[in-house]
Amino acid sequence: MNSSVVFVGLNIAALLAMVFVLYRMQKKYVSFSKRVFAGLGMGIAFGAILQIAFGSDSEVIKTSTDWFGIIGNGYVRLLKMIVMPLIMVSIISAMTNLKSSKGLGKMAGLIIGVLVFTTLISAGVGILSANVFDLNAESIQAGQAEEARSQELENKLSDATTSIPQKVLEFIPTNPFEDMAGGRSTSTLGVVIFSAFVGVAALGIRRKKPEAFETFHKIVGAMYAIVMRIVTLILRLTPFGVLALMASTIATTSVDGIINLSTFVIASYAALLSMIVIHLLLVTAVGLNPIQFFKKALPALTFAFTSRTSAGTIPLNVKAQTKGMGISESVANFAASFGSSIGQNGCAGIYPAMLAVMIAPTVGINPMDPGFILNVVVIVAISSFGVAGVGGGATFAALIVLSALNLPVGLAGLLISIEPLIDMGRTAINVSGSMTAGAVSAKLLGEIDTNVYNSDKDLSDDEDSEDAA
Repeated sequence: MNSSVVFVGLNIAALLAMVFVLYRMQKKYVSFSKRVFAGLGMGIAFGAILQIAFGSDSEVIKTSTDWFGIIGNGYVRLLKMIVMPLIMVSIISAMTNLKSSKGLGKMAGLIIGVLVFTTLISAGVGILSANVFDLNAESIQAGQAEEARSQELENKLSDATTSIPQKVLEFIPTNPFEDMAGGRSTSTLGVVIFSAFVGVAALGIRRKKPEAFETFHKIVGAMYAIVMRIVTLILRLTPFGVLALMASTIATTSVDGIINLSTFVIASYAALLSMIVIHLLLVTAVGLNPIQFFKKALPALTFAFTSRTSAGTIPLNVKAQTKGMGISESVANFAASFGSSIGQNGCAGIYPAMLAVMIAPTVGINPMDPGFILNVVVIVAISSFGVAGVGGGATFAALIVLSALNLPVGLAGLLISIEPLIDMGRTAINVSGSMTAGAVSAKLLGEIDTNVYNSDKDLSDDEDSEDAA
């Protein structure tokens, strides 16, 4: 028998053994957070062992991670499956429970305002970090993969260069069924807008046709209960998904690439960690305990970090806000949904700003020039609307920013070898930004139960009580 087949079999068996350990922890009612971090820790350790034993480019690693993907990528696909139904039913349900639609505009405006405000700050943080670490694209050596990636980005440029009016029009859905199928990069926003129209229409018939409204309200309530039950069932798989995703990521990440671009990696994570601190300061500024916020947000941030999908994290994001922080359904759903496409602090804020500063010297621009910095911040804020919350969103945002600044977009391809590692941190910051917008907005609008927020309730408490019943 081929030795590689034996090694692949042993790797799969080892992963399944760790899955069994997590399953036993669940049966013993170990808290959700502890199970997620156990999966994260085991995934990192297992991935590192595989990397050392076989090398990131080996056939054994490639085949093994393909099999790991059944658990890891399968879990992500299940989350994506429920994202659109969750957004639609949750927003309609939340709106039909409102006394009127008068406060809807204020709530949506406040959430979007916080998202854009934090994106402006994140752009400044990215610029500062890039200048402090003296990042310069001229010092990076381009290999065959980097050259191919640069050419690919050049080819994508035409898709990214759309005017602001065109960008705004893309938010408006023309076919809600297409958006529910995720047919466009702005599909999430399209579903949000369509759901809001349905909710407003339902409120409009509450007085004129109360019987019709009550029937609709009961149907939506039943659908909401079913969708949330599906979400609960899927979220139970989070520790297993985190384990498999992390093992695959660590095993396949190029160590040479990290070493060659170590300065950019360090500068990126310095900026990302700084943004986490700023999020906590904003939460503190409105009178909420930052430690409680971080503790309640951590499972969602951990999954976002390992899965690299903001949109896929929406179900866990919403549950962390509602069940963990006591934020109202309407605010939580709008914040999570908007945050997956608008004002992504990591992908649309820090990353394109750092790239702009890094690439500017190659065309003779001083990255410390105040006029250049102002241009970057403004363009980043404008381009942060409609960035897709799945893989590739950061690239799309970077193309928009770099092309608007007349900078060579192809140089962004130099970072291909460390893209997965950087994208993990960016996605976690995106989700942190959306949860910050939810918490800040809820507090300012009086849409938060501070008793739940300050409690030590774990996200798995509800499911454990259901199992015990």
